[in-house]
Amino acid sequence: MMKRRVVVTGMGVVAPNGHGLDLFVQALREGRSGIRHIQELAELNFACQVGGIPEGFSAIRQRYFDHEKLLSINDNIGYASVAAVDAWTDAGFSVPDAEDDRVDWETGVIAGSGIGGMDTIARTVVPMVNAGNVRRMGSRIVEQVMNSGTSARIAGLLALGNQVTSNSSACSTGNEAVIEAVARIRLGLAARMLAGGSEGASPYIWSGFDAMRVICRKFNDRPEEASRPMSASAAGFVPGAGGAFLMLEELESALSRGARIYAEALGGMVNCGGHRMGGTITAPNPEGVKRCIRGALADAGISAREIDAINGHLTATYADPVEVKNWSAALERGPEDFPWINSTKSMIGHCLGAAGAIECVAVVLQLRDGFVHPSLNCGDLHPEIVPFAGKIPHSAVACPDLKVVVKAGFGFGDVNSCLIFRKWEG
Repeated sequence: MMKRRVVVTGMGVVAPNGHGLDLFVQALREGRSGIRHIQELAELNFACQVGGIPEGFSAIRQRYFDHEKLLSINDNIGYASVAAVDAWTDAGFSVPDAEDDRVDWETGVIAGSGIGGMDTIARTVVPMVNAGNVRRMGSRIVEQVMNSGTSARIAGLLALGNQVTSNSSACSTGNEAVIEAVARIRLGLAARMLAGGSEGASPYIWSGFDAMRVICRKFNDRPEEASRPMSASAAGFVPGAGGAFLMLEELESALSRGARIYAEALGGMVNCGGHRMGGTITAPNPEGVKRCIRGALADAGISAREIDAINGHLTATYADPVEVKNWSAALERGPEDFPWINSTKSMIGHCLGAAGAIECVAVVLQLRDGFVHPSLNCGDLHPEIVPFAGKIPHSAVACPDLKVVVKAGFGFGDVNSCLIFRKWEG
């Protein structure tokens, strides 16, 4: 059976360095960081006191939602909802009126998050329960803390009647949502799927990582230098927050309505390393990573030689040099003919459940505009990565022939995801 082709017809992003495609792509080109000092983390005695949080979001979401809706939208759901509405309208659709009873049975949403409504649980649920004030908690708490509250909210905003679910697979969450959505469209079960991820900004989300000593604590006085993927002086990942969604659509549907097409989603793969062969809850099994990359290539029906660029997972931890080696082995391409490789996390930090989705948007924008964005703060490359130095851009590189980019996520739990996008040329 022929696989239905799937294309990207809309995108929305709420990132630490820009809300909306225009601001975000400008930040990517300029290498503009969205990482700042977070005073609340300093007051709470965190070792890491920097993070990537979308600026001015309180005012942004008031432009999208009325007072009643805002009562049940925390940051995690808010980032997702704004990004999803932006992707919906960017794809050429209008937001339906709340009084309109028509349902779009051909469109669904998969909206992931890594941890979700922890801020609501910590700031509202736990204090009120402990104080014996359960009856005063109100009726809007459940929808803010249940994992599927995000997809449910988006479905209600846009009257979506196809699959409406939420997923959670640590750092692979956003990629996995896109891969699942592509599979559903390929099977003919949906014409369109919104897919992406979000993560709120909260010390209650980030505290466990601070306790594990895996987030950066050495650059509190220089926030923009803190996220250092592939660097010899990398000191751990920088926590981030935000959300992004892609409108994925069956090609014939997109063509029939004259939609603007950004790129084609060629294929993808998810797997797990089974916590063996060096894989653990916090480290990937290298064999699992290589199998995931090769599986994505097979699903896309392309060869490793066709990959022009890699948007890596690359978090600024000890795993970075291992990741680059895994890419080289999986693609069977050494330093002499390696693709371009960059890390969006160098500008926005690690946005957990939102990371893959935001970075997928970054990949599609680079394909659309023919450039590879810089990786910041890696002038001092890790010694094991030095042989690949010629393919790591420190400023934006014009690539008018950029055609195929691969996006990966290798997350906590030894779970892996890999996606391949191709520039749309009609």
